[in-house]
Amino acid sequence: MGKFHIALKKILTGPDNSLDIRNIKYLPRWVVLLIDIGLVAVSTVLTILILLDLSSFQYQLLSFVEKTILILAVNIVFFYVFKTYAGIIRYSSNIDALKLLLATISSFFALLVLNFLVELVFGEKIFLIGGLLINLWISFSLLFLFRLGVKQVYEYFKIIQKQDSLINAVIIGVDENAISIAGALDIEHPRRFKIVGFLTQNSHKSLRILDKPVLQHTERIHKEVKSLGANAIIFSENAFTPEEKFKIVEDCLENDIAVYNAPLVSSWKEDQPLGSEIKTLQIEDLLERDPIQLEVQNKIDQLTGKTILVTGAAGSIGSEIVRQVAEYNPKHLILLDQAETPLHNLQLEIESKFQDLDFEAIICDVSNQMRLERMFKNRQIDVVYHAAAYKHVPLMENNPHEAIFVNIKGTKNLADLAVKYGVGHFVMVSTDKAVNPTNVMGASKRSAEMYVQSLYHEQVKQGWGNTKFITTRFGNVLGSNGSVVPLFKEQIEKGGPVTITHPDIIRYFMTIPEACQLVLEAGAMGKGGEIFVFDMGEPVKIMDLAIKMIKLAGYQPNKHIKVRITGLRPGEKLYEELLNDECKTLPTHHKKIMIGQDVVRNYEVVNEKIEKIIKSADKLKNDKVVAKLKDLIPEFKSNNSLYERLDNAPELNRD
Repeated sequence: MGKFHIALKKILTGPDNSLDIRNIKYLPRWVVLLIDIGLVAVSTVLTILILLDLSSFQYQLLSFVEKTILILAVNIVFFYVFKTYAGIIRYSSNIDALKLLLATISSFFALLVLNFLVELVFGEKIFLIGGLLINLWISFSLLFLFRLGVKQVYEYFKIIQKQDSLINAVIIGVDENAISIAGALDIEHPRRFKIVGFLTQNSHKSLRILDKPVLQHTERIHKEVKSLGANAIIFSENAFTPEEKFKIVEDCLENDIAVYNAPLVSSWKEDQPLGSEIKTLQIEDLLERDPIQLEVQNKIDQLTGKTILVTGAAGSIGSEIVRQVAEYNPKHLILLDQAETPLHNLQLEIESKFQDLDFEAIICDVSNQMRLERMFKNRQIDVVYHAAAYKHVPLMENNPHEAIFVNIKGTKNLADLAVKYGVGHFVMVSTDKAVNPTNVMGASKRSAEMYVQSLYHEQVKQGWGNTKFITTRFGNVLGSNGSVVPLFKEQIEKGGPVTITHPDIIRYFMTIPEACQLVLEAGAMGKGGEIFVFDMGEPVKIMDLAIKMIKLAGYQPNKHIKVRITGLRPGEKLYEELLNDECKTLPTHHKKIMIGQDVVRNYEVVNEKIEKIIKSADKLKNDKVVAKLKDLIPEFKSNNSLYERLDNAPELNRD
């Protein structure tokens, strides 16, 4: 009994050891079942007393105790059938009441049938029919009132919680998900939100839900929110376009109204209070656009039953390509990367998620031509997705030879081997930094683009092979390694400052799944030699992005979280481009995917200059490397970099 009392005390007392019924999370199912059985026993006793008071006549086939045991046994069976004890009592609803009614009515009819069967066999009934009806009424009433009483007692204790600690919020939407969220938030403990109303896009005059007003919201939603006495909104539906949601959030943030996202009811975690699952709106929710609808059949034809190589497989882009390719049931999937631990982690993930997939993980640097040669020779590769690259601008500015080894030499190795061993499609992942590059990283990626383009046309002209070389070019990817969004999140969590290189810097953004969809679609639709670019919507000003993220986190910029301007990094420019001045675009079957028609350079010239660049990198002569990059790419003009002096030093281009 001592252990029982200790456990009971832990359940009932709060942090200050005070007795508080609100500290009970829920009654165990067996406790609810025992209480229900006790209530049925009470109802049976009351029924017997009522019958004895009305008439002295009773059937004598079973004693009162035996009759009570029989009634309890039948009720227990139907409690189990309808799971009347399974719900959380303080959340009891009409469904729970219906289950109780069905269980008690089923028990009544079962006892009624048993009564007539016994009469047929023994010539005497067990129960008076009127007694069974009285017992049905009393049992249901007691069971229902027990749940109603617990719910009301819990509501009473909940109301006395300090109201000033709650967030007054309105829910956006009036669908089933919104109503369920409001109901659950109203009865949970400890409470985090006080729901004061609903806002909807449609007009609902004098409508109330859960005894809360429903208002139609306008573009200036803060007025309706303030009129309801709220200081926060909770999104509960996905009926808004990203543009509409962005306007609502912008209006709220400008007027100091917090913004939250609620999960779908189907995704609620049973062991977590709903309030903890309602998160502040993330910036990704605002930057995401309408999902791209792409053809599936062309990718089935491209990937199903084929041997696929993904380079840079452990990176943020490469790993998502792997996940998406795995869905198409390839014959064999090769994951290649030089990063041991990330590749190992990806291997474990793929083994878990795609248990029937035939795949292998290979540790290899793409600049290792001999290692790559052996791999291509021993495997009949059909498609290559080339995502391996060094991408951090400041690091590559300080280590240009490494950018050459991986981004240029690695691409050249893979492209040459793809032609040699008859690969069908070679899809290269590029970047908007390759357009009019101002840094070594962008220039190295532009060199790689030029090489695969010129190689495609040369192999077709010379009859070497028929590998289709396709390039995909896109901007910053949300959530990728080195992306500004996770950096800002980390800085905000640490209390700031949030660092921005320049107040006017702008960038395009897309999500990782979007980027990888584009890569797969390009590989399927490409005929060879194209550079595919993606309509990424409007560019985002990084300063605005930082301020919105700070406000979404519940802070005031430069009051709670400082914003610090650090100055442009070496090689960084204020804005990125997806096309250069010489490039025209052609439409494709998808309105958001275009083909950039860059000028195709002569293969022999490009190849010769790239060989010289690689030779200079082998000698670790950084000035020579960058100078030769500028010779290959005339539009490469260094910005905020020590290599700016090379823009007017053509003599360094000599061997």
